[in-house]
Amino acid sequence: MYLLGLSLILLALKYFEIGPFATMSWWWPLGCLAATTLWWAWADSFGYTKRKEMEKMEQRKQDRINKHKEALGIRPRKPR
Repeated sequence: MYLLGLSLILLALKYFEIGPFATMSWWWPLGCLAATTLWWAWADSFGYTKRKEMEKMEQRKQDRINKHKEALGIRPRKPR
């Protein structure tokens, strides 16, 4: 996501010709967009995004279980 933000900022600065970006080659913003595309393709093909999503869901589930255990007066399990 950071790479996409950088790409969009570079693209806007180049398009509106702000400061030193006016003389910069178009390859810089387009290269950042290409790197963003490659990153997303890699992350999706190797399951990186899905794995991160599953870790978040598992943490939310464990937090919910611990909250209910505390309400019952049971000592919750420590996170791994």
